[in-house]
Amino acid sequence: QVQLVESGGGLVQAGGSLRLSCAASGSIFRIYPKAWHRQVPGKQRELVAAITSSGRTNYADSVKGRFTISSDTAKKMIYLQVGSLKTENTAVYYCQMGGDWGQGTQVTVSS
Repeated sequence: QVQLVESGGGLVQAGGSLRLSCAASGSIFRIYPKAWHRQVPGKQRELVAAITSSGRTNYADSVKGRFTISSDTAKKMIYLQVGSLKTENTAVYYCQMGGDWGQGTQVTVSS
């Protein structure tokens, strides 16, 4: 089983940026695709960005050009650089790899 621990969330003004990090344990990091999702209360969790083992990325339309997903195999880290933040980006952000999820990190964007 893989453990995923997110960090880097916080309170930021609209237009600002953050880098979310996700530390993974286990020896299978390299082969699995990885993703970031987000959820707001009362709504379904939604995919924000994903990256394959070969580095191919995919983004939700609403974040294209503003968010960047990356991973560092040597460090077993998954990152989400979030920029030009909007108040509607306020959510709990979760990293996911295979069937495993982190506990989430809160991002709050103020106007």
